[in-house]
Amino acid sequence: MRNTFECSDHSVLPVRITRVLGLAMVFFAAACGWGQAPAPDSPAIDAKAHELLSKLTLEQKILLIGGVNDMFTNTVPSIGLPRFKMSDASVGVRTWGPTTAYAGGAALAATWDKDFARKLGESLGKDARARSVHFLLGPGVNIARSPICGRNFEYLSEDPFLNSALVVPYIEGVQSQGVIATVKHYAANNQEYSRHDTDSIVDERTLREIYLPAFEAAVTKGHVDAVMNSYNLINGVHATQNEFLNLKLLKGEWGFQGILMSDWDATYDGVAAANNGLDLEMPSPRFMSAKTLLPAVKDGRVKESTIDDKVLRLLRTELRYGFTDRPQFDPSISTDAAADRPVALQGARESLTLLKNSSLLPLDPAKVKTIAVIGPDAWPAVPGGGGSSEATPFAAVSIVAGITDLVGPNVHVLYSRGLPEMNDVFWNTHWDGPVRLETYGNKDFSGAAESTIQNMMADWQPNMWGVPDDKTRRSVRYTASYKAAKDGKHLLMVALSDGDGLKLTVDGKEMTIPPHAEGLAPLYYTLDLSAGQTVRVIADYLPRVPGVHLSMGLANEADLISEEAKNYAKAADVAVVAVGYNPETESEGVDRTFGLPWGQDALIEAVVGANPHTIVTLTAGGGADTRRWLDKVPALLHTFYPGQEGGTAVAEVLFGKHNPEGRLPVSFDRAWKENPSYAYYYPIAGADTKLHVPESDRPAVDLTIGHVKYDDKLMVGYRYWTTAGKHPLFPFGYGLSYTTFSFSNLKAPASASSGSEVTVSFDVTNTGKCDGAEVAQLYVSDPSAKVKRPERELKGFEKVRLAAGETKHVTLTLDARAFSYWSESAHKWVIDPGKFVILVGDSSENTPLRGEVTLN
Repeated sequence: MRNTFECSDHSVLPVRITRVLGLAMVFFAAACGWGQAPAPDSPAIDAKAHELLSKLTLEQKILLIGGVNDMFTNTVPSIGLPRFKMSDASVGVRTWGPTTAYAGGAALAATWDKDFARKLGESLGKDARARSVHFLLGPGVNIARSPICGRNFEYLSEDPFLNSALVVPYIEGVQSQGVIATVKHYAANNQEYSRHDTDSIVDERTLREIYLPAFEAAVTKGHVDAVMNSYNLINGVHATQNEFLNLKLLKGEWGFQGILMSDWDATYDGVAAANNGLDLEMPSPRFMSAKTLLPAVKDGRVKESTIDDKVLRLLRTELRYGFTDRPQFDPSISTDAAADRPVALQGARESLTLLKNSSLLPLDPAKVKTIAVIGPDAWPAVPGGGGSSEATPFAAVSIVAGITDLVGPNVHVLYSRGLPEMNDVFWNTHWDGPVRLETYGNKDFSGAAESTIQNMMADWQPNMWGVPDDKTRRSVRYTASYKAAKDGKHLLMVALSDGDGLKLTVDGKEMTIPPHAEGLAPLYYTLDLSAGQTVRVIADYLPRVPGVHLSMGLANEADLISEEAKNYAKAADVAVVAVGYNPETESEGVDRTFGLPWGQDALIEAVVGANPHTIVTLTAGGGADTRRWLDKVPALLHTFYPGQEGGTAVAEVLFGKHNPEGRLPVSFDRAWKENPSYAYYYPIAGADTKLHVPESDRPAVDLTIGHVKYDDKLMVGYRYWTTAGKHPLFPFGYGLSYTTFSFSNLKAPASASSGSEVTVSFDVTNTGKCDGAEVAQLYVSDPSAKVKRPERELKGFEKVRLAAGETKHVTLTLDARAFSYWSESAHKWVIDPGKFVILVGDSSENTPLRGEVTLN
């Protein structure tokens, strides 16, 4: 009788062992590695799924295609099917308490490291297993079409090839741990404003070439087992009921066999969603419910076989992962895992992108005796942006803490926030007399008003998720005066919640409110005032939900900068100013400004005015407006959102302990107006339509749909800049190092058969004096195409680590898709025979190697 466990062959275990219950079974499962990578589809799994299906009533089937308790699938005890657990993700397994917060999303893309993407996925999978999570709701792969999309930080890049190359190993890593990855948000969800009622109008070629390749790669190469539909409409139809996306492409052309779920409350019609591919409505069956679907099946509007297909997809996937045969909890993994921290630190190190360095960096520890660390993002740490991806780490290293830990006790570190908190400005604004508040019992400022007075306007509170109630809506008018004490720029700051309406006038001049008031906290305007000048401010405010959620303040910009910060900067050998965004100013559900949050430009100017040896670190999901100060500072380091170890990585880069190796995953614009999506980002004026949403567990409503026409088409990011012959501030793929690199010895065939693979090779040499990493980027140009194509497109890359003086030979293989475009007339991928140009270098603009290949 065998009395030891043989993990190499589960079948030899004595039968009675399989009946052992309790903790011993849990530890046995972990020790033997049960249920790691999912099993492939098989006739046995399919037969078992059909057997379970045959035992279900129609009511039970419908129960299974709706979620429960916000983050679970439903259970059917009669067939031994438990509920399965989900967690939001992208930068950490964040739903179930504190966790490891990684450099994910845009920071992952800035690493340009496929091996790290796999390692990150594996770590997230392990973190999920430690929390009994079956479905990880990530990664997000939507294209960074515009720098102001509030969720860019959670996605990857502006380029479909880069997104595809990173998402595949990420998914493989997650699913290798026995956890289902969920690629999202399918599709064309490239803004956060009004995401439920915005229609993305995109032609098929643009969809196929720009917005869908990462989803296609996730399915066909990464074999992802769950896909999440987005909130928006695509070409007039909501994603969750979009036949073209869900049936023709995803489940048809791409052969997806997994589970298509809705984003939370992203379903709008139960019958339409059921008939057009949605398998699982989350977080609950508001529309795909028994109330809707039982009569629909009975009268033939929905076939029972359609419901069966959804249930079979759920059952087959869960059987492949062994969820019914093993515990998902793996006690061999710590929830606060020490093994995660090196992965988090690696991601932070690899993602930090040096954009400017006028010989200030790296700092010499022997010459720096005092360093000032100033700014709202210096402390506390800002691991990630806001919304459903926001992970709370057990411990996070701020920039000031990272520097203090690295330099030790012999260097003095002086910290100051430099700016007041937002609410302090509202509370401390000295209005010239009382503020008059008039409240109207309607939403159009008509009739008699209830009038009161108060000393300030400080009522703001975030209110993203409230439900509008027209019966209780009120309109509110604030009237106040402000007298400037001295000459100079003044900031008028206004905070309101997502969807609130506002008309703001200063001395009768209406201030421009961003379209679809984006919940910015706060909006701000610069007023040039003279000493003694009085201005009258009127705010006509319409809250989206009951209650008043508006604050307003006015202050001299120079007075917002603390004397402490300026004194610290003067006293220091070098100053670091940590600016950018945070979970309140860059978040899911709202878009962000391209300009830095209030006061930060002035803070940088004040610090560099006090100390010319000033380094700026920028926390952001992409580009931001640097025009006021970039030419004045010697160094700029983009940190994206670096996760919990970001402060350590920043300190290591500043002091030369780590050579910066991040490269921009987006083009960095000078101004929002320069971005190619600028003219096409918001809905077409005057073209709104109504869409009826039928009754569910809420009354029927008519949505007002805004139509966003993607007339920038293929010209996203660097595709626009290189085609137009213009230049952004910093190009896609750009990043500085403390060493230098050269490219040489390009080899490519003179000709090849159309559709065959083409092998390209070249050398990369570290020509500097220290070790470093370069990202070799290969772009393909098609000058002989019969249709208009971007001047160049990324089709290959490799991260190369080189010792000083070392050369490595890099070989990249280009498949047929690397030379193809989508033909809308032929409805397929097409290669026009002729000359193609191969360009190799270190950014979309710096490609010193050039070769030609003719496809016959």
